[in-house]
Amino acid sequence: MSSDFFAEVRHPIPFGGIESTDPLSFRVYQPDRLVLGKRMEDHLRVGVCFWHSFAWDGRDMFGSGTLDRPWNAGAMDPMDGARMKMAAAFEFFAKLGVPYYCFHDRDVAPDGESFAEFKSNLDALVDDALGYQERTGARLLWGTANLFGHPRYAGGAATNPDPDVFAYAAAQVKNMLEVTKLLGGTNYVLWGGREGYDTLLNTDLRREGKQLARFLHLVADHKHKIGFTGTLLIEPKPMEPTKHQYDFDSATVHGFLARNGLDGEYRLNIEANHATLAGHNFHHEVAYAVANGMFGSIDANRGDPQNGWDTDQFPNSVEDLVMPLYEILRYGGFSTGGFNFDAKLRRQSLHRTDLFHAHIGGIDTLARALLAAADLVERGTLAAIVETRYAGWKDELGTGILDGSLTLADLAAKVESGEIDPQPVSGLQELLENIVNQAIWSTGRSAG
Repeated sequence: MSSDFFAEVRHPIPFGGIESTDPLSFRVYQPDRLVLGKRMEDHLRVGVCFWHSFAWDGRDMFGSGTLDRPWNAGAMDPMDGARMKMAAAFEFFAKLGVPYYCFHDRDVAPDGESFAEFKSNLDALVDDALGYQERTGARLLWGTANLFGHPRYAGGAATNPDPDVFAYAAAQVKNMLEVTKLLGGTNYVLWGGREGYDTLLNTDLRREGKQLARFLHLVADHKHKIGFTGTLLIEPKPMEPTKHQYDFDSATVHGFLARNGLDGEYRLNIEANHATLAGHNFHHEVAYAVANGMFGSIDANRGDPQNGWDTDQFPNSVEDLVMPLYEILRYGGFSTGGFNFDAKLRRQSLHRTDLFHAHIGGIDTLARALLAAADLVERGTLAAIVETRYAGWKDELGTGILDGSLTLADLAAKVESGEIDPQPVSGLQELLENIVNQAIWSTGRSAG
């Protein structure tokens, strides 16, 4: 395999331990380290995203590209550039030493003059990817179609007022779902980036909801038709690029699926930065998904509290990740999902090596949080306090309320007779917060 793009980086990034001074080494992440009886790599199932890391050149709405990405040079033949980009990506995956990657169809393949030409371009590059996967061992965590970038999707994809656009989006998803299966992907993600509205003045909410439900049914039907055994995932986000998106948060998506007969067909791909944009925290979104059987996969990143938009920065806070990981561990861990780094460098991080620094820091942060979460699970203190708090629901009164044997009049009679006279009980919030912090501090001292 070519090593022209990251020649200064060792293959793969080594574990150096908590005292390491080598910036190109992991301090905490050890793929084979056993945590609760499972390898750390198998707990975290880390993936690298193709779009921010390789398809993006650092441009934003205020300025042109800044990053050293020779494969994105405009003067190059599009397919030559695409092949160079793929070679760089798989070299990076191998040298970073993580098991997975993720991509949109248009991250890897040039558009061409027609859908047929685009499909031909993608097919050729998928053949290349199969070879790279065999040589490097990298696997596809999930695939998806870009149904938001092209001007045709300015008014949405499935929710577009034009059925021609709906049909075009369906063709893209059909093709990419089949590509994902061919590459051995374990999930397929739908992100409704423009499934929403900019203004209600030109929007029929009822009609667009029906269109979106029909689209999701078509995708699920095709999944079963082709025998794709992976998980279909929906990624919630409240706004941006639209004013309001129909996949606002985990609860909204869950309710939409339930109302439209799609129970059991989809789970959630939860992004940390999207959770904060919805007015929640990451822990809430993961806890809701776990509690309602909707948990699937994670896009790991963070926002900036001073910016109310999707900054997609690499995660660097163990505190923010401990409790989401605690929920995931208590759930039983990932089945087909994992932690995909849907995160991008800052525009001033110009060098290709900065891509390694960002991922190493993010992966070590995840590893530290995993160790702290595992400590909380092993000790069982949090779980025991919660169990005690709800213990009354296992007694005669609690079971009678839940099984329907006690009516509203029965409950009122018990209160009026003086049989029931509840007194306030402490929620112990500060104690619980201390327990979490102690787990973080203890694993910080012993990591590695």
